[in-house]
Amino acid sequence: MTSKVLAMSASLAALVLSGLTAGSATAQSITIAIGSEPSTLDPQLRDDGGERQINDNIYEALMARTPDGELIPGLAAEAPVQIDDTTWQFKLREGVMFHNGTPFTAESVVGSVLRVIDPANNSEQLSYFSSVSGAEAVDELTVNIKTSGPDPILPSRMYWMKMIDPGYAAEGDLAGVPVGTGPYMFDAWNRGADLTLVVNPDYWGGEAQIDDVTYRFVPEAGTRLSGLMAGEFDVITNLLPEFTTSVPKFAAVPGLETSVFVLGTDNEVTQDPKVREALNLAIDRQSMVDGLFMGYATVAKGSHVNPAAFGFNETLDYYPYDLDRAKALIEEAGAVGKPLVVIGESGRWLKDREQIEVVAAYWAETGLDVSTEIQEFSQYLDSLMGSGPRPDAIFIANSNELLDADREMSYIYHMDGAAASNSDADMAAMIDAARVETDVDKRKALYDEAQQLGHDLNFTVPLFNLEDIYGMSERMDWQPRTDAKLIVSEMTVTE
Repeated sequence: MTSKVLAMSASLAALVLSGLTAGSATAQSITIAIGSEPSTLDPQLRDDGGERQINDNIYEALMARTPDGELIPGLAAEAPVQIDDTTWQFKLREGVMFHNGTPFTAESVVGSVLRVIDPANNSEQLSYFSSVSGAEAVDELTVNIKTSGPDPILPSRMYWMKMIDPGYAAEGDLAGVPVGTGPYMFDAWNRGADLTLVVNPDYWGGEAQIDDVTYRFVPEAGTRLSGLMAGEFDVITNLLPEFTTSVPKFAAVPGLETSVFVLGTDNEVTQDPKVREALNLAIDRQSMVDGLFMGYATVAKGSHVNPAAFGFNETLDYYPYDLDRAKALIEEAGAVGKPLVVIGESGRWLKDREQIEVVAAYWAETGLDVSTEIQEFSQYLDSLMGSGPRPDAIFIANSNELLDADREMSYIYHMDGAAASNSDADMAAMIDAARVETDVDKRKALYDEAQQLGHDLNFTVPLFNLEDIYGMSERMDWQPRTDAKLIVSEMTVTE
């Protein structure tokens, strides 16, 4: 670690102590149990839900959302203005400072944009920013963001891009000691166990009521539940539906995640359309909803695109359950006894491991030789979005915080998407055309056509639209958000 980073860490510690000493008698602390440890605390390079659950409190973006999903200004002082087909202009808030004392300016935005879109950085978040081509400072508090073509959802994209201090990104330890503008500051990371944030007493939006928050990394749902019941945790994620009536408090909200398997359409077994069709027909999804989720999920209607997103094709058919037809297709494809490797993880999403194992069992009934590989989360992210061979089938609970089909289609359907497992140039062209189409009806038609093609070719195996379920201690006062962000400044406790 450089001397500059050490000095910065020391100054943060001093700031924390000075901010908490006066109010230490009434200091409020909470503990949140999450399902996976962050693979990094760099907010721009990995697409890692564990990272976001923490960094959403350290960093901010130009745009924000209310708890019910309305897009509002964040670090921007007002809604952006589109000044030509490929340029959006943002005015920034005055007086905003990074945690290390550096002012937040237009140059901060330029550096943040250029870093995340730099091909050399190979960001897994590029599907969120697929149209963004650059940025330029107009003056200290005005910045223009450029797109490669017309992009009607650029403001929504800037809800996702976290703003960094470019100087610190170049010289500091962004992956291990994050520095943002948000209401909480990094304190300590005990690798493999927990991570602590402390309140930012100089936050531009006013000081939050929770003084410090500790995140515990607890992959097993049962362990999270027992910790909540024992009083160790104040909030737990992915509360099992069967225990909603047993915990002190719980809250469930319709989520933006759709669980899905992405199929390797160029792989030896899954390149055959008959095999991919069989994989969709072999699953009794409604039985899984009833048995696993107790009503806290619904069967996905033929697509991994979330129904809440613009561009969802509502005319798609549900994939029916037809095991006999699935077996016949596997036999017709000459795939009986051939290996199918299913990749997944455990603890990040609601009943993720259970979904993986139940689906794998269904697939084994078709005559395929099915094996599962549950990976540690960082390894899993490499399997999902790395440059190596694509898995035969890989599980993900895919989210859409942009509330636009471009997010999911660029990510999974586009041949260059981070999680894509196909090489279909025609589908990629449809997605590219939709991205820059400003006529709403034409744009919707392009998305409908691309989703219908993906549905008919069985590029993915969509499962369920999931609800977000949280368990809480008796003292917690918090209403979960539709975008699943754990915003600690929106939480309070009663002693």
